[in-house]
Amino acid sequence: MKSRLYYVLFVFYVLMVAFILYINGVFTGEISSFENVVINVGFLLIIGILFVISAISFGRLNRCTKELVEATKNMQQQYKAENGRNLWNLYQDKKDVFVNDELKQAFHKYRARIKGYQSKNGYLHTCDLDEYINEDTLDRIGMSYFNSGISGTLTGLGILGTFLGLSMGLGSFNGDDIYTISDNVGPLLSGMKVAFHTSVYGIFFSLIFNFVYRSIMSDAYDRLEDFLKTFRQCVQPVASTEDGNSAVMLMYQANMSSSMKQMLELMKGNAVEQTAGVERIVEQFVEQMNEVLGLQLQRMGSQIKSSNDMQTVNINHTRDLVKETASIMEANQKMMDVLTMVMERQDAFSKELKEQREKLDATCNEISNQLYTFEQMRNLYEK
Repeated sequence: MKSRLYYVLFVFYVLMVAFILYINGVFTGEISSFENVVINVGFLLIIGILFVISAISFGRLNRCTKELVEATKNMQQQYKAENGRNLWNLYQDKKDVFVNDELKQAFHKYRARIKGYQSKNGYLHTCDLDEYINEDTLDRIGMSYFNSGISGTLTGLGILGTFLGLSMGLGSFNGDDIYTISDNVGPLLSGMKVAFHTSVYGIFFSLIFNFVYRSIMSDAYDRLEDFLKTFRQCVQPVASTEDGNSAVMLMYQANMSSSMKQMLELMKGNAVEQTAGVERIVEQFVEQMNEVLGLQLQRMGSQIKSSNDMQTVNINHTRDLVKETASIMEANQKMMDVLTMVMERQDAFSKELKEQREKLDATCNEISNQLYTFEQMRNLYEK
C-alpha cells in the first residue's frame, strides 16, 4: 500500500490547484488580478512537473521492489518443495531471476564472484549478496539524489513567491498622503495575497512530499531486507568446512608417503654396493687433489695470513681514527656550549644597554625640561 502512496500527491495537487483558481475568481469570472493568476499558475506548473518526475522514479522503484517480493516468494516456495535443501544449484545459472537491468547486472556480478571461489570440493569462500544489491541500489533506481531535494525545493519556491508578491505590492505602493495611500492599498493587498498563497502551498506540498517519499523508501528498504534474509537462508552457497579441507590434505600426504616408500624399496637392493663405490671414488679424488693442489693451497694460506695481518693493522688504525674523531667532536661540542653562553651574555648585555639608553634618554629629557624652565624663570627675573 505504501508503494502507491505517491498517488496522494496528485490528489492534493488537483485540490490545491482548484482552490487557488477559485479564490482568484477564475471559476466565477471575477478575476481581481490577472498577474496573481499567472504567478500562481506558473508556480503550480513547476510543482506539477517536479511531481511527475518523482512519480516516474517511484514507479520504477515500485517495479523493482515488486520483483524483490516475487523473488522472495519463489525462493520460499522452492525451498519448501526441496525439503530445506540449498537452492544455489538452481540459481547459479538461472537468468530470469530479475527483469530490472540494474538488479540483473548486480546478481550476475555476484554469481561470477561466487564461481571464482569454486573448487573441486565445494566453495572455498562465499560473500553476501548485500555487497551487490543493497539500499544504494534502490536509491539509484528510485532517484534519491533528485527526490531528496524536492522538499527543500518546494519550500524555496514558497519563499520565492513570498518575496515576489511583496515586491509586486510594494512596487505599486507610491502614495504621498492619506488620500493617495488609500487608493494604493488594493495593489498592496493583491501582492500580499500572492505572497501568502505561494507560501502556503509551497510549505504544504513540501510536508506532504517529504512524508510520501520517506514512507515509500522505508517500505522499499523493508522488502529488500526480507529478500536478503530469504536469500541467505535458502540460496546463498555454503563454504566448504575445515574438516573437508583437512581430509583432502591427509589424502595427499598418504599418497606422497606411498610413493616415497616405493622409491626406497627400489633403491634398497643396490644401496650397499653403490655406497662402497662412492667411497672409493671419493678417496681417489682426495688423494689426487692433495698431490696437485698441496703447494698452491700452502701459498694461498700464507697469502690469506698476510692479508689477515694487514686487516688487523687497518682495524687498529680505524679504531684510533674513530677515537680521535670522537675527541674532536667533543671539543666542538664544548666550543658550541661556550659560544652559546657568550651569545646569551651578549643578549643580556644588549638588553642592559638598551635599558641604560632608555634611562639616559629620560634623564636628558628631564634635564632639558629643567633647563627650559630655568631659562623661562631667568627671563622673567630679568624683566
